Amino acid sequence: MAERFSDEHGTRIKRVLDDGTGPALSAVAASWRRSATVYGLAPEDGGSVVTLTEQQLTEARQAMEPMTRAAQGVLDRLFLAVGDTGCCVLLTNAEGVPVERRGAAADDETFQRWGLWPGAVWSEAVEGTNGIGTALAEHRPVTIHRDQHFHTRNTGLSCTSHPIHDHLGRLAGLLDVSTARDDATEGVMRLVAAAVADAARAIESQAFRQAFSDARIVLAGEAERNTVALLAVDRHDLVVGATRAARLALSITDERIAGNLAASEVLSIGSVETDLIEAERGAVLRALALNGGNVSAAARALGVSRATLHRKLNRLGLDHAH
Repeated sequence: MAERFSDEHGTRIKRVLDDGTGPALSAVAASWRRSATVYGLAPEDGGSVVTLTEQQLTEARQAMEPMTRAAQGVLDRLFLAVGDTGCCVLLTNAEGVPVERRGAAADDETFQRWGLWPGAVWSEAVEGTNGIGTALAEHRPVTIHRDQHFHTRNTGLSCTSHPIHDHLGRLAGLLDVSTARDDATEGVMRLVAAAVADAARAIESQAFRQAFSDARIVLAGEAERNTVALLAVDRHDLVVGATRAARLALSITDERIAGNLAASEVLSIGSVETDLIEAERGAVLRALALNGGNVSAAARALGVSRATLHRKLNRLGLDHAH
């Protein structure tokens, strides 16, 4: 291994990897070990950026289209927040390939040279430890600052990345903000990381609402920081969709959803149930109001039978109101 770690940066990595406790104590060191032993990379390797062909990039963009459409406004706002600090914003697919980018035109040449550009491949298997590839490999938010990168040629970069999941809870890609500025300190990158996390959450939420535009969207309890726990509920109060955060928090699976999972079965406590009931009550009252209090007409408008609506009226305490 020694001859493969011949530059100064490589020598430092080798020293850490030779210390058996290093990878166990440090996520960065663990990624370095994967880069060296699993992928067979060396720090001084990788002189040029691996890039997809135009056709491959077009296909990657088409596959990401629903997520990209949901992300447009969020990407614009995030770039407005971080662009003046010399950062670019990237939306990648699950293979670590940027399919959408925001950056200042004056910096385009620099970022294209670094490979922070649509079509470049930033998987850990290709580039070793880096924000995009390592966040995807470990399925968690990651910031890789300068010489924490594996490849020596990437040690001028600071990158912070946050995974993004689709409307089915699957890993779809991630959001990344990268810079090559010398004044991008670790403290600055921590602030950027918070903005990236909020933006990633907003993209997931928008993509979920977009995918279930005909359903009622319900916040599923107290979401953990930087997650969004949402359920999509149909007019029969059945769960038709759940974000990854909601799936983890409420033990929701595709099989449970396919088995006609009632919203009340997973939303049985606290304000969430109250919110769901109030939303349903509002929908029923609007249907009745628009139909002059006629239960049969309101049932048709809601897409349920007259008997079902009567049961709802009774359960919601509205049976004497109309």
